[in-house]
Amino acid sequence: MYEVIIKRDFSAAHMIKEIGGKCEELHGHNFTVEAAVAAPELNGEGIMVDFRDVKGWLAAILGELDHNCLNELPFFSGINPSSENIARFIFDRLRAMLPAGLTLARVTVWESGDARVSYTGPEPGSR
Repeated sequence: MYEVIIKRDFSAAHMIKEIGGKCEELHGHNFTVEAAVAAPELNGEGIMVDFRDVKGWLAAILGELDHNCLNELPFFSGINPSSENIARFIFDRLRAMLPAGLTLARVTVWESGDARVSYTGPEPGSR
């Protein structure tokens, strides 16, 4: 199995309700996102997927989040915009963009340099 992993950043603010402490107040992060796209075989050109394609798909999704208050976005209506839910948002959007033959292995969201969460979907590797 091959994996192409793309890493990108975005900045956003959020409030995490009902957990206590400072995170319940509006605050921001410079998030780092890693998206791992997988396939069992290479194409006729000897590549799994063009890096530029994955970068473009991920950039489009992160553009929806960048420099926003995540609590105000429709996807996060009624749920906390936690790193876990951010990872799921990105995963669902990116998986829907992938052409046949590619699967999304995982999306990892780094909230800081030493704290991250990964989401693999309801069934790891499923499309």
